[in-house]
This record gives sequence, C-alpha cells and structure tokens, in this order.
Amino acid sequence: MAVKRVNPNRMELLRLKDQLKVAQRGHKLMKDKRDELMRQFLELAREVADLRIKMENLLHKADAEMVLARASMGAAVVETALMSDAPPLEMIIGDENTMGVRSPTFKMPAAEKRQDQAADLPYALTSASGELDQAVDALYQVFPVMMELAEQEHKALLMAAEIERTRRRVNSLEYVMIPDLQDTIRSITMKMEESERESQTRLMKVKDLILEADIKKRRSQSEERRAQHL
Repeated sequence: MAVKRVNPNRMELLRLKDQLKVAQRGHKLMKDKRDELMRQFLELAREVADLRIKMENLLHKADAEMVLARASMGAAVVETALMSDAPPLEMIIGDENTMGVRSPTFKMPAAEKRQDQAADLPYALTSASGELDQAVDALYQVFPVMMELAEQEHKALLMAAEIERTRRRVNSLEYVMIPDLQDTIRSITMKMEESERESQTRLMKVKDLILEADIKKRRSQSEERRAQHL
C-alpha cells in the first residue's frame, strides 16, 4: 500500500477522512450494483438458452413444413410463389436501460400480429397449397423469437462488459484507494500524536525551567533578606 505525500496536519486529516467515507460508500454502491448485475445476467443467460432451444425447434418445424410443401407442389412452383411481391416486414428498433446498461430492442409487428388472411400471405393463391401456407406460417412464428434472441444475446454481452467494468472499479476501491487512504490517515495520525508528545515534552521542560528559575529567585531573595538582618 502507498502512503500519500501530504502535510500531516488536522485539516488534511479531516479531508482524507471525508474522502475515505465517500470511497467506502462508493465501494458499497458499486459492489451492490455488481451483485445485482450478476444476478440479472444469470437470469438472462438462462432465458437466452431457453430462447435458443425454442428458435431451433421452430426452425426445424419450418424446415420440415417447407420440405413437405416442396414435395407436394414442386420446388419450382414454391420458388415462384415465394418470389411474388409482398409488403416488407417492418422492424421497430428501440432501447432499454437495465442498471445503467443501455441495450437495443427489436420488434416485428407484422410477424407478431400474424393473420390468417390471404391478403397477408406473401404469394398468390392460384398455385399455392395448404402445405405452403403452413410452411410460411411456421416461418412467421420464427421471426419474433429470432429477434428476441438477438436482443437478449446482445443485452447479455453488454451486461457482461458492464459487470467487468464494475468489478474493476470495486477492486480498485477495495484493494488500492481505500487501503491507501487508511494508511495515509494512520501515518498522519501517528505523526500528529508524535508531534503532540514532543510538544508536551517541550512544554514540560519549559515549565521545569520556569519553576527552577522561580525557586532560584526565591532562594536568592531569601538569602538577601537573611543577610540584611545580620
């Protein structure tokens, strides 16, 4: 630990004690933030794992439905049907703040409010079959989960980075700044106590000298009076 080079006086001691209190409060707040971030990160990691499994299952289902549609209608017919004009999917990007961690959010209203109407399907019905309807419907089910997974995975990465930054700050306060302040305060206190002892010693010596001088003076005066009576 390092002792700061400061003037060992009472004003400096009070300033350092105030600084130590602020550092200790900051350490507690940062430690509480780190612990809460860790708790939320672990919950988020479990949520991400569940979402990934859900997305993979939906993708497998959509792939199976598309294979069935291709087998029923023919690959060329399916490709032609899916290449027809369709309104683009809208994505709404926002953001949220979790314990000081800002992360983006993704929403696809068209996919989330999926409707079973022909006008909403991205192909013409003239050559389509029920199998293709089911395949497209399965893909629409994947989109919201895929967006949520991307959102939560990115949030987890940002949260992990914030946890690391907070951990470094906690360690810096706990193992560097606070011990340095405590050592400096102890050093100043010891120097001030030593200086006070030296001052008291000097004061006692001065008092002894004054007392000794007073005794000598009185003794001299007594001898003078005695000599006058002879």
